[in-house]
Amino acid sequence: MSTAPRSIRKTGILGGTFDPIHIGHLLLAVAAYEQAQLDRVLIMPTGISYFKASREMKVTDPQTRLLMTEAAIRDVPFLECSDIEAKRAGNSYTFETMEELRSLFPDDELYYIVGADALCMMHLWKEPERIFRSCRILVTERAGQVGSARLSEAISDLKERYGAVIDRITLRNIDISSTDIRERVMQNKPIRWMVPETVEEFIRENGLYRGEAQH
Repeated sequence: MSTAPRSIRKTGILGGTFDPIHIGHLLLAVAAYEQAQLDRVLIMPTGISYFKASREMKVTDPQTRLLMTEAAIRDVPFLECSDIEAKRAGNSYTFETMEELRSLFPDDELYYIVGADALCMMHLWKEPERIFRSCRILVTERAGQVGSARLSEAISDLKERYGAVIDRITLRNIDISSTDIRERVMQNKPIRWMVPETVEEFIRENGLYRGEAQH
């Protein structure tokens, strides 16, 4: 029997509402894949977010967002769509997702990809210590959101409080938002080059975002 060590697969996880998924999301996934030398990145549309539910935000149903995400990454071999959160009943919590992934892929090293604004709020998430036990964090800074000093302070605090392992990745700021895309569709404005062509087709064929503005 071979005694050679088993190769550890490095798996990134990029979660989000993805309503719709756009070029900025995909560039972040690619940056994480390249800079952290990952083997793959799981793109994971949320199910019911307790943050957004509390703000009474109208969000497209999980199954539609899942299909749209699958269309976006169809031809990218290192990107995979995960339905773990989309199919979960009730509120969706990141610690549950990370622990489920840890159970499904016990030999993988997990990297959770977040923006700086999200990282600065992670101490308020449900069971944050369980998140940091389950995975490493890859954080990217976006211009106009969180200053470098505040991000450094948040990283130091999470490391001291929870033993978090956090690495930074760099990404040129892409000024695209899902909110803007939805409003442009509602106003019959073009969204080409803001989303992959497959997503543009999906939105058009399914008549998404044509009604009352979603925020």
